[in-house]
Amino acid sequence: MRNRLLFPQGGALTQLVRTHDWENTPLGGVEAWPQPLVTIVEVVLCSAHPMFVVWGQEHTLIYNDGLVPVLGSKHPSALGSSYLEVWHDIRDELSPLVDKVFQGEPIQLENVPFTLQRKGYKEEATFSFSFTPITGLSGTVDGFFCVFTETTGQVVAERQLRELNATLEQQIVERTQERDRLWRNTQDLQVVIDGQGVFRAVNPAFTAILGWLPDEVLGKTVFDFIVPDEDATQGALEHAREQNLQIFENRYRHKDGGFRWVSWVATPEAELIYASGRHITAEKEQAEALAAAEEALRQSQKMEAVGQLTGGLAHDFNNLLAGISGSLELMQIRMQQGRSTDVERYMSTARGAVRRAASLTHRLLAFARRQTLSPSPTDVNRLVQGMEELIQRTVGPMIQVEVIGSSGAWPALVDPSQLENALLNLCINARDAIPGSGRITIETANKWLDAKAAQQHNMPEGQYLSLCVSDTGTGMTPEVMARAFEPFFTTKPIGEGTGLGLSMIYGFAQQSGGQVRIYSETGQGTTVCIYLPRHYGETVPDTTTEKSAIIKRTEYDKTVLVVDDEPTVRMLVIDILEEQGFATLEAGDSSAGLKILQSETPIDLLVTDVGLPGGINGRQMADAGRALRPGLKVLFITGYAENAIFGNGVLEPGMMVVTKPFSMDAMQARIRSMLDDGVTN
Repeated sequence: MRNRLLFPQGGALTQLVRTHDWENTPLGGVEAWPQPLVTIVEVVLCSAHPMFVVWGQEHTLIYNDGLVPVLGSKHPSALGSSYLEVWHDIRDELSPLVDKVFQGEPIQLENVPFTLQRKGYKEEATFSFSFTPITGLSGTVDGFFCVFTETTGQVVAERQLRELNATLEQQIVERTQERDRLWRNTQDLQVVIDGQGVFRAVNPAFTAILGWLPDEVLGKTVFDFIVPDEDATQGALEHAREQNLQIFENRYRHKDGGFRWVSWVATPEAELIYASGRHITAEKEQAEALAAAEEALRQSQKMEAVGQLTGGLAHDFNNLLAGISGSLELMQIRMQQGRSTDVERYMSTARGAVRRAASLTHRLLAFARRQTLSPSPTDVNRLVQGMEELIQRTVGPMIQVEVIGSSGAWPALVDPSQLENALLNLCINARDAIPGSGRITIETANKWLDAKAAQQHNMPEGQYLSLCVSDTGTGMTPEVMARAFEPFFTTKPIGEGTGLGLSMIYGFAQQSGGQVRIYSETGQGTTVCIYLPRHYGETVPDTTTEKSAIIKRTEYDKTVLVVDDEPTVRMLVIDILEEQGFATLEAGDSSAGLKILQSETPIDLLVTDVGLPGGINGRQMADAGRALRPGLKVLFITGYAENAIFGNGVLEPGMMVVTKPFSMDAMQARIRSMLDDGVTN
């Protein structure tokens, strides 16, 4: 009955204990086991914690499921075997302990290291265990009970942690030593300041660079040493209190009275700010020197450009002056001889030279973007068609001129005379690029540039009218195309070009709010396109077309004030006016002209030069006059004018401009158009 009920609970080891051949062990059959042994074995088998029992003088071993992982390959043969034989590899360490416990002495040990061979190889393992003696029915110790824990993983982890801590402590020591070494030996300034900018520590480099000893610095603020720029430094300090500061530059006073530039980086830590500063005074001085050298280079380039310009202008103007002076001399000789047959021819020659001189001057002003523009809504198709015959005659019979006007082309707000000049220049350049015979194509088109296209063309996004001139000539190399808009750059032989043509067109297009682009390949011809902003509105017919005509005298009941400091110009304008029957007033400077405008004398038109002596210029005098006489018509005469004088090229209503030199019939037509148009003051 006892055998059937023995060890009713437990795991796999319970079954092994029940079925084990105990008859062939020192313990004998289970039914003969003493009650203390049965009781303790039942406790062991029902526990999940590793436990075992050693019983009798032969040290027979009985254990539970929890000890199986500890036994390793020694299980299951260890069951019922001698405890010291099972652990024969550590017998020497266990025997004294077994002897003590059988003598009635309990044993409690923690983290005891053993070298075991339980998995087929030797390994280090640590265990915590307790041996509790068990007294039998005779009153002697018949065995002992062990509660067992393997602590190998814990011990290893603690050992690794100790080693890591030792390593970290060593690293801290080493880093501290390294920081101290850098603090002492670095050439950069190292400082520690608090949140208010008070110095708490400075390194030797601070003294070496700025001259101040630590005792002269500590306890004082950074603001006691910087060249006054408190706002910037205060902002950097506030930034460094909260987060890392990257590259802040300021100037510190040197003890000798000078200053040094320092570039700082800083990081906050606790309540302090750790900052490192690099001495950059030499770099700053080099940068200033470089800027000075660049400015000197620019001045040198300007002087070189002036030299080229002077030579080109001298050549061209000497030729023009020779034609004018020679024609005048021959006219004088013929008049003295009483011969008038050749006078008209010499006059035509002189006028032609004057026109060429004016054209050269206009090209120069366009290059400088300082010509005075008179923009108006322009039908570019109509302008090109009107020039087609002139262009064909200019380029010659060997070159075919083809005009392709886009249907529905947008109008452009542009100075038509300057656009004509630019178009003619492009066609002449195209002719010169064509060896022998070929074709020039003039084409207009509407262009809507989106953001990407506008960026590629270096223009604002929007709508443009393009005017393109293409040729079948030799084309340009990339090197030539890259320099095409440079002033004075030309591929033509000396004496055949000043290099201002494309520069003039570039300046004119930019001043008109547009752009110029070149498309060319060697041997494949060239296309030059002028892009002009679209004008939203209708075009108006040109009422100031300057046609050659004989001046006819017509009586007008109107008065014109002429202000010019050049007596010859003043005389010519007054002669034109009086020939037409106008009453005239005149003044030689802006002060005298303003006095007349401030009087009660009726004035219908003010004709004035822009550049005048007398304290104010012609534009300022005109503005003052219009303030007193609203609606006063003003005709400016100018040979050179800053854009600012004419509102960046745009004249106010009631104002027009004529550029010097001007023809008499052109001046007559302009004056009549202004006085015939509406009521004047």
